Amino acid sequence: MRRKSNMNKPSSWKKEFPFHIVKRNDVSWWQGLLVRFGSVLFGVILLCLLLLIFVGANPFEVIGKLFQGCFSSPRRIWITFRDTALVLTVALALVPAFKMKFWNLGGNGQILMGDLMAIVCMFFMGKANCPDWAIILASFVSSILAGMIWAVIPAIFKAFFNTNESLFTLMMNYIAAGLVSLFLTAVVTSGSGTLNIQEKGQFPQIGGNNYLFSILVAILVLAGIFVYLRFSKRGYELEVVGESRNTAKYIGINVKKVILRTMALSGALCGLVGFLFASSIDHTITADSARNLGFTAIMVAWLAKFNPLAMFGTAFLVA
Repeated sequence: MRRKSNMNKPSSWKKEFPFHIVKRNDVSWWQGLLVRFGSVLFGVILLCLLLLIFVGANPFEVIGKLFQGCFSSPRRIWITFRDTALVLTVALALVPAFKMKFWNLGGNGQILMGDLMAIVCMFFMGKANCPDWAIILASFVSSILAGMIWAVIPAIFKAFFNTNESLFTLMMNYIAAGLVSLFLTAVVTSGSGTLNIQEKGQFPQIGGNNYLFSILVAILVLAGIFVYLRFSKRGYELEVVGESRNTAKYIGINVKKVILRTMALSGALCGLVGFLFASSIDHTITADSARNLGFTAIMVAWLAKFNPLAMFGTAFLVA
């Protein structure tokens, strides 16, 4: 028997997939918003089905408990918005670097270093009976400088030696955690590894609670980053560097300077979050004080497509 060959069949005989998925470039803002809301709704429905099938739980009760945990009392509402503000501030800190395609995975370490330097000021200046305003000022400045330095170190190696910034910044997180552990070992003589609450140098409460200050800081950072990226020359330069370093060099942009400057800004804002933890929220420190915000903020930034204004919604959803 002779096999029938398909070599001579017309091209029209080829079967094609019944539909194609392509990216639409002409999506209006309301269509994009509708897609996002539809995705959230689909996720909620899928979650309800999974809870019902595999756990046997009433999905409405589970969702009700989630809302109850966030909004059942004024204190829980304040905590929800404070947590939103913290993760939003870290996400805003990472956005300039991400737009430059510098993948800063060291947010946790930069937060920890800012937290550590603030606690160092509160611990030693408190023992010296320095006034609170001096301790707060020293904590604020040292936190920002510590976060900035911790971010600039990998930026130097990236700018001059083209090292892998992802691995470099990631490893800096572990070094920061080790420095915190070393500090606790040195100053906690009881051997418990737990530092007592620092009474001196605490930031005064605003509105009768310690939640509002973090929210106000997040609002200011949001406005500042939006203006910086949208309307400033430096924001334009970092986007050009992110698109093409060769193009940036061709039009006269100092790429190394942009990398160092952008990472200094990113680290300074992460250090500011560390100051909030030390001076306004925890008043102590552990190796886990950053609460993994450096990685959570990456998700917040990507979900919002690096849009500072859209990040408020994604930060609230994640928090």
